[in-house]
Amino acid sequence: MAYDVLVIGSGPGGYVAAIRASQLGFKTAIIEKESLGGICLNWGCIPTKALLKSAQVMEYIKHAGNYGLEATGSANFEAVIKRSRGVADKMSKGVQFLMKKNKIDVIMGFGAIRGKGKVEVTKADNSKETVEAKHIIIATGGRSRELPSLKQDGKKVIGYREAMSLPSQPKSMIVVGSGAIGVEFAYFYNALGTKVTVVEFMPRVVPVEDDDISKELEKQYKKQGIEIMTNANVESVDTSGNGVKAKVKTASGDVVLEADILLSAVGVSANIEGIGLEENGIKTDKGRIVVDKFYQTSVPGFYAIGDCVPGQALAHVASKEGIICVENIAYAEKKYGHQPESLDYNNVPGCTYCTPEIASVGFTEKAAKDAGYEIKVGKFPLSASGKASAAGATEGFVKVIFDAKYGEWLGTHMIGYNVTEIIAETVVGRKLETTYHEVLNSIHPHPTISESVKDAIEVAYGEAIHL
Repeated sequence: MAYDVLVIGSGPGGYVAAIRASQLGFKTAIIEKESLGGICLNWGCIPTKALLKSAQVMEYIKHAGNYGLEATGSANFEAVIKRSRGVADKMSKGVQFLMKKNKIDVIMGFGAIRGKGKVEVTKADNSKETVEAKHIIIATGGRSRELPSLKQDGKKVIGYREAMSLPSQPKSMIVVGSGAIGVEFAYFYNALGTKVTVVEFMPRVVPVEDDDISKELEKQYKKQGIEIMTNANVESVDTSGNGVKAKVKTASGDVVLEADILLSAVGVSANIEGIGLEENGIKTDKGRIVVDKFYQTSVPGFYAIGDCVPGQALAHVASKEGIICVENIAYAEKKYGHQPESLDYNNVPGCTYCTPEIASVGFTEKAAKDAGYEIKVGKFPLSASGKASAAGATEGFVKVIFDAKYGEWLGTHMIGYNVTEIIAETVVGRKLETTYHEVLNSIHPHPTISESVKDAIEVAYGEAIHL
């Protein structure tokens, strides 16, 4: 079969690119080796949020008395996992529907590039098929990164995938790495009753976030009973006994941690092996495929998007990259009226769905200062929010950063109840080059968590009403 556009990988980058290509009049096909929707829908974003919701409900039951209610209950770990898998399966079926709706051919198997315009697909029965296309988009995603000192065996030393489908709940767990994946699983397992220790190599947890966010999350996690070790490095792991023994190097000396399970959450590696990149001259650098601002690789006719290219390894980034890539192809072929805008990677929101939630976009306070800005900073504690008080979730704050000279919105950093739902205001505001003045003159509904953004801006400009 010959196609206009062929996409390798059906995650949130690949399937979105395929749909946009079909919308723009291209004959399109997608290759997937496992399940439609990729890691995000099947083993990442979606099922983890289902797990975290179960953990949150468990927390509500534990603290029902705070709401004037009487409730008791215990966690059925197997049922929690089953619900999560059901949510993932439903979403994957939704992608199947979208493929049919948009007349996109789905080819199941492992795709590898075999020359200009050709991809060889190895099926589950080891039979092979060659598919041809004018434009080939590589969207092969990523997997749990493995460190030499943390070899994953899938049983005692596990990655995020196994963490979502353990046959039984461990009594204790070591989580290595405190990025989004690490802190989300730390919250989930701790809420269900597992003793959790987080080990972070950097001086603070969630190290890509603003310093104040890191301090607040560490404070809240310790309050929840999670042990935190920063400036700590796992040097070796012994799995010969019943559980795991991890030798951890710290500033004050070596310690040995013992647990049933060790979860390695030290980042993501791109899936670029065995897909024909080297044989076809497609350049890579530091384990990612090199692309231009429209996701063209070093070889014409081949493109790459998502976790296998530089940039944030986030589902919404992959989706937007896929759309930009396809629209630029369509523009070159006169199927689209204008060249798409390239993606501003400094205006990409990041969300972490632990409790309390974290959401951020733009410059941190340190990054803004390092970039030479004179800044105004406003911080509004959720303890002063009526909605947060009513919800019984007053932990955290909203922090905004503005350029003192022109009033430009440089960044927002939030930790607390439901903040992942309100970060988009900053993203849109920054995209529209709004100033503090315009935001303060836009009415925010009361009582909401979102009005805390306005309250924080008032603090930055010395106009605080509710503090």
